[in-house]
Order: sequence, then C-alpha cells, then structure tokens
Amino acid sequence: MFKRIHHIAIICSDYEKSKNFYVNKLNFTVLAEVFREERNSYKLDLAINGLYQIELFSFENPPARPSRPEAQGLRHLAFEVDDIEAEISRLNAVGIITEPIRIDEFTGKRFTFFADPDGLPLELYEG
Repeated sequence: MFKRIHHIAIICSDYEKSKNFYVNKLNFTVLAEVFREERNSYKLDLAINGLYQIELFSFENPPARPSRPEAQGLRHLAFEVDDIEAEISRLNAVGIITEPIRIDEFTGKRFTFFADPDGLPLELYEG
C-alpha cells in the first residue's frame, strides 16, 4: 500500500546554478551531496520543512524536455505556503519572477507560478 510520495527527482542542465536556486533562493536544506565519478554526476538530496523531498541530479548533456504546464507528463511541482504574498515578495527579492496571483476556481485558494533555472514550472499554493 502506498504511504506517501517519497521524493521527486529533478535533472538539471547546470548543477551549480540549480543548486544555488533550490538551496539559496528557495531555502531548501541540503541533506546529502554525492559526486558519482563513474557517471560524472552529482546527486543532491534536499529537504523541505524537515522532510526529504527532492533529489537534484546533474548528468552530462541531458536532453531537453518540454516544460510548458500543458506539455504531456508531469505538469508542475507545487509547494504549499501559509502566506502567498510574503513568499512572492521573498522570491522577487532574490530575482525570481512570479506570475500574477490566481484563484483556484474550485477551492477559492490563491496560487501563482514561477520557474526553476531550467524552466520547470513551480507553483506556490496558499494552504
């Protein structure tokens, strides 16, 4: 029986740029960082609010993937926040551009989108 999502794996095109984005701009906590010499690849384990959530990988020459929200496959990754306006202000202050706030027509909750360095759509959703 499934218990919960264990982690989300993200392959980036520029490891140092993506590591800086997720660690220094989004403030995720580094749990472990491993360089796999045989693959010339990094694996960075990140925590959100104390829970292991994201594996950030680097690979040599990864193929590009469509990342528009309506492209087939994973649509986006959403992060719950208590105060969407405060989080938007924090992201904007570190150079991350966010879209205008929208209202979920079914829940009435506020949300917005922004992107990681590779264009992966990320969402803030006010809980």
